[in-house]
Amino acid sequence: MSALDAAQAALAAEHAAVYGYGVVGGRAAEDRRAEAAAALQAHRARRDALRRTVRDLGGTPAAAAAAYELPFPVADPAGAVRLAAVLEDRVAGVYSDLVRAASGPLRREAAAGLREAAVRAVRWRGGDVTFPGLAERAS
Repeated sequence: MSALDAAQAALAAEHAAVYGYGVVGGRAAEDRRAEAAAALQAHRARRDALRRTVRDLGGTPAAAAAAYELPFPVADPAGAVRLAAVLEDRVAGVYSDLVRAASGPLRREAAAGLREAAVRAVRWRGGDVTFPGLAERAS
């Protein structure tokens, strides 16, 4: 996978995460809403940076879809927490691909994105995985 392809995939995952966090924020319990808002802002910032990265690599940034299919219905705060963890796992997976495909500053940024997603996933899930970003690729 080229760095451009991996950056486009990461951008697509960030678009989906921004959409998903809109759902999470709307269904999260009051005590988790600030956390959801902070995650939404972090994903927006990463999305915007990836748009620039894709352009710098000679590509045209993929546009966000009008809507995304959620992996399961989210009707309550427990579903919101579960969705947030899934979103972060998916983002970690594409950042692990970008780490493999990139070099230099882009690789460092991808590693930072992977680390941030893994930390947020742990906070939402209440536990960690051995190799964040790789478990999603094994299945």
